[in-house]
Amino acid sequence: MERSIAFILNGKPTRIKVDDERMLLWVLRYDLGLTGAKFGCGTAICGACTVIVDNQAVRSCSVPVKEIAGKKVLTIEGLSKDGHLHPIQEAFVNHNAFQCGYCTPGMIMSAYALLLQTPRPAAADIVRHMDGNLCRCGAQVRIVEAIQDAAVAMKGRA
Repeated sequence: MERSIAFILNGKPTRIKVDDERMLLWVLRYDLGLTGAKFGCGTAICGACTVIVDNQAVRSCSVPVKEIAGKKVLTIEGLSKDGHLHPIQEAFVNHNAFQCGYCTPGMIMSAYALLLQTPRPAAADIVRHMDGNLCRCGAQVRIVEAIQDAAVAMKGRA
């Protein structure tokens, strides 16, 4: 059913009239022009479409837009501020924690969610948390190192 959905997107009030069963990924990409979240599997397995909803990492390919009404949604596009990369983004760049880059936005958003919940995670915690985000290029070691550095740079603040 088409209806008006209101939520906070990257810190700004947003209202859009769409089919309320449409998946959040498609609303973000095609209706709102935010293409950072990627389509990977369509079954919430790969993590390429990860965004933050009320400080929790969610797979936007499997969340009907009606479920985000009244909530705060953060995408990779909203992570940087005033033209400056967020520390987690800087860490991924500094560690070359990507190769093709397709999974990187989802990786960064999942890592951000982890650091919201656990500001100083152990390497084993990072590996366990990031297990649901697939990287076919083999950058996993650099991803863990980047998240560890970001945790230090953020000093417990997201």
